[in-house]
Amino acid sequence: MRELGSFLRPSSDIRGIVFVRMAVGLIFLTQGILKFIDPHMGVMRFTRIGFPMPACTAYFVGTFEIICGLLVLVGFLTRLASIPLLIVILTAIATTKIPEMSHPDQGFWFMVSDARTDFAMTMSLLFLIGVGAGSWSLDARIWKIS
Repeated sequence: MRELGSFLRPSSDIRGIVFVRMAVGLIFLTQGILKFIDPHMGVMRFTRIGFPMPACTAYFVGTFEIICGLLVLVGFLTRLASIPLLIVILTAIATTKIPEMSHPDQGFWFMVSDARTDFAMTMSLLFLIGVGAGSWSLDARIWKIS
């Protein structure tokens, strides 16, 4: 019973943040790489959405996703690196998910289902902006946080 109490009690040990960083960092890193190596995930997608200068925009966004994704992954300048990623994901929601509600064969519940990963990334980024990288990070080593 004592172990259950230990498990249920809130913890001030925030080493588990590393798992949030890994998810966010790896997802953005891989999506950034895909914008360079797969035209369907990069230039063609940005063209279909209607962005001006789709090639430039795709590579610009991809570069931010790669660099900031790596920074979040290793826990270096995590709060700062999360801000551009938050802008990217909110733009993605506004340009690809919200418009689904107006499609006759899709609607609200289709959009909710399709946006679940974007929602999880948004909440994870807000979490990282709020609490930082945690004790298992380069930020903690540099700023001497235990």
